[in-house]
Amino acid sequence: MTWTLTSDATVPLWRPKDQDPHAVLAFSTRRGGVSEPPYDTLNLGRSTEDRPEAVAENRARLLASLGLDPGRLATAGQVHGVRVTEAVEPGLHPACDVLITRRPGLVVAVTTADCLPLLLAAPGVVAAVHSGWRGTAARAPVVALRAVCEAAGVPPDRVAVHLGPAIRACCYRVGAEVAQEFPESTTTRTGDHWRLDLAAAARLQLREAGVAEESIADVAACTCCEPPWYFSHRRDRGRTGRHWAIAALRP
Repeated sequence: MTWTLTSDATVPLWRPKDQDPHAVLAFSTRRGGVSEPPYDTLNLGRSTEDRPEAVAENRARLLASLGLDPGRLATAGQVHGVRVTEAVEPGLHPACDVLITRRPGLVVAVTTADCLPLLLAAPGVVAAVHSGWRGTAARAPVVALRAVCEAAGVPPDRVAVHLGPAIRACCYRVGAEVAQEFPESTTTRTGDHWRLDLAAAARLQLREAGVAEESIADVAACTCCEPPWYFSHRRDRGRTGRHWAIAALRP
């Protein structure tokens, strides 16, 4: 499956080019909202110092653009871990970085501003995953995959995985203590630092766990490289907005 950026939409989003008949999947950008700098404009993160009413309006606009009910939103209280929560009701689900649901119409969302977001879809199940370097090193993509397989009752080769906008190897400089947590094929040394390819690390884990190569899609957008389109915690030194990766089973 390939993805396309609806750049001319009122609320620009990454959407699958061929829509999944069973699920709504999307990755947001920073455009289309009402927040003021440095959170301009579609900041979706309540953990920022942005005005709460602006964040609420941004969330409502995004969900409305997808035909989803703002009252049916489940979010994750992220801690850079691998805990999985199955959402059966709307609201904030604390201390987890993976949300899955089998409830049609219930929206699951994770926030990012450089960390890698993943969306997983299988018959009757969707998941949203927040996976920074700590989560990826702890194999959050595989933990999420196994949870989806168990919930759907299918093997890994029946699961589709989508990788969203994140900081890429072009911009992600890390130290030796981080690089050593990952396979050599996902890092590149330059002088006294390394560059980490989080998306490649996630893809490698998923392939080794049994996901088919053709079932992994990547929007290949770098949050740090493209300030007109994306928030970046690293580039903006922490004072920035948040994107969403969202998934919902169609009613």
